[in-house]
Amino acid sequence: MAARDAAALAPRTFRLAVPPLSGVLRPRLVLVVALLTVATCAALCWHIAVGEFTVPLPDVARALLGGGDPGTRLVVTELRLPRAMAGLLAGAALGVSGALFQTMTRNPLASPDMIGLTQGAGTAVAAGAVFSLDTGPQLLALVGALVSALLVYALSWRRGTTGYRVILVGIGVSWVCTSATDYLLARGSAHQAQSATGWLVGNLNGRDWQQAGPLAVALAVLLPAALLLGRQMRVLHLGDEVAAGLGTRVQTVRGAILLTGVGLVAFATAAAGPVAFVALAAPQIALRLARTSAPPPLAAGLTGALMVLVSDVAARTVLPDTELPVGIVTGVLGAPVLLRLLVRTNRTGSGG
Repeated sequence: MAARDAAALAPRTFRLAVPPLSGVLRPRLVLVVALLTVATCAALCWHIAVGEFTVPLPDVARALLGGGDPGTRLVVTELRLPRAMAGLLAGAALGVSGALFQTMTRNPLASPDMIGLTQGAGTAVAAGAVFSLDTGPQLLALVGALVSALLVYALSWRRGTTGYRVILVGIGVSWVCTSATDYLLARGSAHQAQSATGWLVGNLNGRDWQQAGPLAVALAVLLPAALLLGRQMRVLHLGDEVAAGLGTRVQTVRGAILLTGVGLVAFATAAAGPVAFVALAAPQIALRLARTSAPPPLAAGLTGALMVLVSDVAARTVLPDTELPVGIVTGVLGAPVLLRLLVRTNRTGSGG
């Protein structure tokens, strides 16, 4: 009886065998992805419609399709669409990267902004601004995030890694990076410090295609890589010994996940700054919506994109005549999620 009840409650799956593709089709996950896609498209149009003057949603749709009057097309496609796409792509990249790291470490707290990766990327970009380096912010953010990731991985290694060791070491690395950033800001000029501070809290103000373009290219390359790693990530979620017993090259897969996640974090941080808590909350929200064993990367990416778009609209409208950085709003929304996860992992001992 109990076995029948458990089987009834388990998520329904179907085996897909269409050469050369094969796998497990989860109807609930497909439905969640479809609904999140519709919600994200709606949020994108809403984000574009809201501003100093409101553009009706039908006019937004017509302008995006190349119609409408020239003035509306200018506002929609040239002034508002780049910022909206930067937010959408940054949120998607952070959501996917959070899903990768949480699955790899088997710890719901292991997001890039908890283990020092976004702080490392931020330190590198701040250094480039203070020292007027010619290197682009994307490359600086990639180097900073990669150095932080390697440092966390090396310091937490002791015949393997555990979720809590990664978290504890990552917190230490994040504080080191934060202190280094504070030193750089104190050393720079007042103008450099002011511009860098606005970026370091996560900000979409003034974003254009110069920031959104490289992020779109990076996401086009790294998102398929993350999806291709999906099966290996699900096996890793069972534990290193089980994964090795099933023939998975554990360290090779971890390295691929690490590089993919770092790339996503770096380009998202270079475009929008270290937007807080999106990489932490989005995978957990997607996990509960899809009811899978591990955070689904595509659903997590859509959830992250939706979070950033809605948060940026709130940042622009919650106070009259004031545009808050989007990172402030995501921080306010994400803090309760962090507290809930801390309480849950403390009660269940599931933190790794």
